[in-house]
Amino acid sequence: MKIIELQYQQQTDLHKKLWDMANDLRGQMEAYEFKNYILGLIFYRYLSEKIETRVNKLLEEDKITYMEAWRNIDYQNALKQELIQQIGYVIDPDYLFSNMIEEIAKGEQGKFDIEMLQKAVNAVTESTLGAESQDDFQNLFDDMDLSSSKLGRDVKSRSRLIAKVMVNISEIPFQFDDVEIDVLGDAYEYLIGQFAATAGKKAGEFYTPPQVSKILAKIVTAGKKDLRNVYDPTCGSGSLLLRVAKEANVRKFYGQEKTSTTYNLARMNMLLHDVSYQNFDIQNADSLEEPRHLDMRFEAVVANPPYSAKWSAEDKFLNDERYSAYGKLAPSSKADFAFIQHMIHHLDDNGCMAVVLPHGVLFRSAGEGIIRKYLIQEKNYLDAVIGLPANIFYGTSIPTCILVFKKCREANDNILFIDASNEFEKGKNQNRLRDEDVDKIIATYIKRQTIDKYSYTASLDEIDSNDNNLNIPRYVENFNEEEAVDIQLIQSRLMEIDKEILSVDRELEKYLRELGVK
Repeated sequence: MKIIELQYQQQTDLHKKLWDMANDLRGQMEAYEFKNYILGLIFYRYLSEKIETRVNKLLEEDKITYMEAWRNIDYQNALKQELIQQIGYVIDPDYLFSNMIEEIAKGEQGKFDIEMLQKAVNAVTESTLGAESQDDFQNLFDDMDLSSSKLGRDVKSRSRLIAKVMVNISEIPFQFDDVEIDVLGDAYEYLIGQFAATAGKKAGEFYTPPQVSKILAKIVTAGKKDLRNVYDPTCGSGSLLLRVAKEANVRKFYGQEKTSTTYNLARMNMLLHDVSYQNFDIQNADSLEEPRHLDMRFEAVVANPPYSAKWSAEDKFLNDERYSAYGKLAPSSKADFAFIQHMIHHLDDNGCMAVVLPHGVLFRSAGEGIIRKYLIQEKNYLDAVIGLPANIFYGTSIPTCILVFKKCREANDNILFIDASNEFEKGKNQNRLRDEDVDKIIATYIKRQTIDKYSYTASLDEIDSNDNNLNIPRYVENFNEEEAVDIQLIQSRLMEIDKEILSVDRELEKYLRELGVK
């Protein structure tokens, strides 16, 4: 089965489960609040199963169960120490997800209730106190309010409702080696897309579709199998960072996310994908206003920032080392270039940066035009412009582009333009990039090919002659000429048609006379 087909099947199966869970919660709370419980419980199940796997391995030679070992204080202390060191947290055997599912299956005779789940969640965080992993586990479950009256008026009704959700979650396949989708990221995207109209958020702000993530990841890892680090200043669910790791070995992940709920999701996603707490540094703050990794440089930088977002654009930023060299700031109404400047600052001299943005960054003038010219003509950092199809992101139908930057370009290097806007599979709600579409983009980028009506390499002089306007149709001619029209042939055919009409009219007139109508 092709990867894109596997992705689609896995997404379909996951979405059905999510729909079932949402139906269980429907009517109890605002639709957009579903995600906090569903995603939190998916993550707790993962943490629980990871503990079980690790403990079973640790106790393999002793031939005893986790429960038996836990009852022995010496075993318990040794296990706690080992688990904290290896994976950063501990879950008591009574609080394992699988154990709670067994208790739920017993019905009225079982010990499960929502208070047991609350104790289990609290115990995970408490187990990390004083350990290196403490910061990475703090407040992870804050968005899952198990005492909320929206789940039910009393413990019994809340327990019954959350038990239904947990049973559905227990049936989601978690074989991550075979999974082509980002389970948490995709679940978040689906829940937002289906139910979050009143939440005022779009999934596209937090989640990048797998095929677009794949393009960015393949570009920043081209020619490399090992990366010292990778950075995303608007990391959302962390899906982009994790995708880079599918293309090369990444030693450490760095990210920043403004929204607290999504920041929690990114940390969950790292842990869920078996990234050790020691190997990621995700911060919760606005990257433009409160950068948390200011002195760091990264070998790979990827991002899908919120499009044309507002930012303060205060004069103080003219003295900020990220922006001072340009002499201009991005306008307060459109932070697109502010994100580009921020990312350029963090890009290592031998690194590569790929960012998804709206087409306006290619041609808007005023301050943005000055910044664009500086990046192209003064610094020679822009490496490629790739136009993507419209309607491939959840939550927005606008066409987007990928800008690729490098600091290690030669003086005579051209800039590659790719127009991939017409190569996709049309979907019911959104369009999809096929495997062959992705492969063509990557192959063209690596070989820097000029392909008729698809790609073109432009010199800096040519771009300068266009006033540094990067609008793709200026460089890639995508107009298909219509076949030449044979006027004489058409005239001849029209004359034949006139004769046929005249003949029919005469025949009709003859019949009318015979009928005495005329």
